[in-house]
Parts: sequence; structure tokens; C-alpha cells
Amino acid sequence: MNRQIVLRERPAAMVDESTTSLIEVPVPMCGPGQALVKVGMLSIDPTIRTWMNDAPGYLPPIEVGGVIRSSGAGVVVESQSERYRVGDIVYGMTNWQEWVIADETNRFSVVPTGLGVDLAMVMNVLGATGITAYFGLLEVGQFRAGDTVVVSGAAGATGSVVGQLAKARGAGRVVGIAGGPQKCAEVVELYGFDDCLDYREPGLSRRLRAACPGGVDLYFDNVGGEVLDAALAAIAMHGRVVLCGAISQYNVSGHPRGVANTSMLISRRGSMRGFIVLDYLDRSEEAQAVLASMVHDGTLVHREHLVSGLEHAPEALNLLFSGGNHGKTLVVVDESVTLA
Repeated sequence: MNRQIVLRERPAAMVDESTTSLIEVPVPMCGPGQALVKVGMLSIDPTIRTWMNDAPGYLPPIEVGGVIRSSGAGVVVESQSERYRVGDIVYGMTNWQEWVIADETNRFSVVPTGLGVDLAMVMNVLGATGITAYFGLLEVGQFRAGDTVVVSGAAGATGSVVGQLAKARGAGRVVGIAGGPQKCAEVVELYGFDDCLDYREPGLSRRLRAACPGGVDLYFDNVGGEVLDAALAAIAMHGRVVLCGAISQYNVSGHPRGVANTSMLISRRGSMRGFIVLDYLDRSEEAQAVLASMVHDGTLVHREHLVSGLEHAPEALNLLFSGGNHGKTLVVVDESVTLA
């Protein structure tokens, strides 16, 4: 049987026991042009929570009764497709389940062998997380050497890579924003940021201006809300704001909190631009080559937070909003699926 986690009802805030159900259905049959994939690992990302809402987005909402949408990795166990061979490790939209069909409507990427890294690292730094950080900083944010860069969600999977990329490319100063003294220490000591501010402490706008006396040239935003507002208050002349995520708003019922300091973009002649990683997937190899090189030469540190068992995927998703995770959160569905 194929165990799946489906959307039982749309959550009003955090996911709870009423939101999802664990069901069993027959393992799908592999037909012509298809491959049967045993799912080994799931990527847990904040955007999954937005797909549970009945609201428009860059992808349609998950239907009530539908399998929770998610990317993941697995191994091909049967193939009637020229694209996949039995034994290939593949990455794509697996959703929250144990078995999935790869075909022309649901294409997977084959993970190369001989990378010298494990599957968790591939799904972190070389997956959507790393690609998001790379193009968000360099293309969307138009990073320049000497920039003062501020990153929210700095202890998270994307934010930690953004800061390390900025440091490696010659940023003048890199300041993180994270929740709690432990994560702030991690951002500085593990990921090499120059400073990290705890957003839970009062006076973030004041502390951000003190940490960046010349203003913020590039702000990479993963959280939105009040933290975004504080960064706008400290924006430098011709500063750029990259909108990658708004995790502080995803569990807010009713109207999300707006921002009050957008007028700073006028007086400072600044710009603010959103993006989706899907815009850059056709150039993923460019980012992966750079990121893999940085991992191997020790200039890019990564950390994965592994949760065992498909049934614990809802709990893993909540970790992103409670702050209980460290680094990239992944769910191990089948530990036998590994890179050779």
C-alpha cells in the first residue's frame, strides 16, 4: 500500500490534528512512458502552508482530500520511460506519500552520482533552497561587492546560504535577523555573519540602524510583517529589497499585517522586488556548480534538521513557524534511499 497524507480541512493558523489525515491507497501502477519512484525524503518548506489556503497563488491551492504538495527525492524502482533508469535517484514533486509516478506531466530531475555528498545536502544546498538563495541575492538583489546586506530568517535554510554567499562575494557587512539568542549565536558562529539581531527583543528598527550605520544596501526578506518594516526604516540610498518569503504572515487568520515604511523607498530611491524560484529552475545547474564548489572548499556551511517518518510531516512543517528547527528541515520517509 501507498501511505499518503491528505488535506482534511484548511487550517486557520498552525497545522493541527484536524488539518491532515494519513490514509492508505494502492501503490500506483507504472505504465508506458512512466517510472515508479519510491520516495525517500521530503523537503519541508514554508510555502506548503500557503498552498493549504483557499487563496490564489503561483500554484493552485491543494484541494481538500488531496495529497499535500511537496518536493522530495526518491529512487526509481520500475521504469517504462527512456528518461529514467531503475536505480536512479530523482528529485521533483513527490508530495507527502511513499510512492509516486514520474511522467511527462510530473517530471523529475536525475541526481548525478559521484557528487561526494549525501542526499540531505543535495536537497538543501543544491536543491530549491540553494537555488533560491543564489539567484535571489545575485540576480534579483543585484548584489555588489561592498554592500551592507541584511537577511531575515538568517538561521534558516535559505537565509544562511544568502549570508554566506554575500560574504564570499565581498560584502562590506552581513547582518542576520533570527529568533532567540541560540539562533543568533548560530548565525554568527556557524554561518559567519558579522552580527545577528534577535527580532523578539524590542527596538529592532533602532538596533538595525545601529548595526548598519551607513544603511542597508540589500535586504533579503524571508519573513515579512514587522521585520520587513524595520528593514525599510533602515534602507540606504538606492537600497534594494528582495521579497523571498513572508513566513510571519502564513499562519495569520484574517488580513495579514501590512507595512508602514514603504515611503522610505521613495525618499531613498529604493526598490522592492518579489520572485519565485521557479523563474530560475532552467538555470539551476549554474547555481549548483557554484554552491557545490563552495561546500567542497569549506566556504559554505550547511545544516539539515531531519525528522523521521512520513506521519510526522505535519509536525515538521510546524517547526518552521515555531522556530524549533535548525537549518533545512527534511522528512526521512525511507532511509534506504541514499546516494551511492
